[in-house]
Amino acid sequence: MKGLGRTLSGLEVFLGEHASSHEGESLGLLMNQASVGPGYEDALSLLDARLPGAVSCLFGPQHGFRGESQDNMVESPHSRTADGREIHSLYSGDLEPSERMLEGLDWVVCDLQDAGTRVYTFAHTLSLLLGKCAGAGVGVIVLDRPNPIGGDLVEGNLLDPDCGSFVGLHPIPMRHGLTMGELARLMNGRLKEPARLEVVPMRGWRRSYAFRDTGLPWVPPSPNLPTPETALVYPGTVIFEGTNLSEGRGTTQPFQLVGAPYVDPKALKSDLDRLGLPAVAFREAAFQPCFNKWAGLGCRGVAIHPTGKAFRPYLTALAILSSILRRHPSDFALKEPPYEYEYERRPIDLILGRKGIFDALADGACPKELCEGFKGEEDLFRRSVRDHLLYA
Repeated sequence: MKGLGRTLSGLEVFLGEHASSHEGESLGLLMNQASVGPGYEDALSLLDARLPGAVSCLFGPQHGFRGESQDNMVESPHSRTADGREIHSLYSGDLEPSERMLEGLDWVVCDLQDAGTRVYTFAHTLSLLLGKCAGAGVGVIVLDRPNPIGGDLVEGNLLDPDCGSFVGLHPIPMRHGLTMGELARLMNGRLKEPARLEVVPMRGWRRSYAFRDTGLPWVPPSPNLPTPETALVYPGTVIFEGTNLSEGRGTTQPFQLVGAPYVDPKALKSDLDRLGLPAVAFREAAFQPCFNKWAGLGCRGVAIHPTGKAFRPYLTALAILSSILRRHPSDFALKEPPYEYEYERRPIDLILGRKGIFDALADGACPKELCEGFKGEEDLFRRSVRDHLLYA
């Protein structure tokens, strides 16, 4: 581990330095199974011990309060804890808390581990929560956690307004380089009526850190992000959710494998090797998903192995997509709606955040040239978020 020693999460800092100022207040808690302390103690237990009786209700994001729901569009029911406290699902119905859920609360505390990618829904759950809390006069406290793929790199086009959805509510790039606390500051600042927001920063986190550098425990924030290394490829291979290509769901290497029964792995690897993409190696792969696309059938494709800091997941995935479009035009297909509560627009456009990107690739555009064209947007985003950054 580098430099400053172990990173202290916002949860740890809150418990040690801020909790006393909230004694006697009523708190809601937005968390899941990855909301843990350094010894894997869950955030609810830690807050109950520090502020007995303060946490009166819970909120859970996509995949459920305990992370039990495997796939997209699998809603989580409302439930209760063993001691009778309500667990409100924010991945069902309206995707945001009702007035009744917020009634009587002084604050909602948010402790969620983000994935560093625009389409990961936790930040959008927080954005909707901020808007509802603002209207209800309830404050929001965000306990910050690391961006698991680092905070010093940005990649991809900004989200276009006509592609807004639950996998993209704000004009940010696919790989945004922000922590959840920084995202909260950014998103709250764009609301017409901002919420009363407090962000508890981490201690000892640097933007250059990969998650393994922090010394913090990794608990998968969702079932198909089993490791921090999975999170690193996710900003690219998540786009295959909008196609009939398997992104490795149903295997032990989700998002690190891409393929289908119709793919020629040797030709795909050859195409990718010729491009000389930065900091990545490809391996011909065969796999059989146990669930999701092509369940029980043999798939062929490539395994993606990042080899250094210069790895660009979005560029890498667009290059894979370009090769398969060219070599397998009659077998390749786009996923039809619905996708994440959108029932009309193409999922691929919602994921990419712009309608023209897939069509450009289908017409033979060079992935490298496409991504070069995004640099101005990446620079614009970096400038626009400077006032919201919490870490040098």
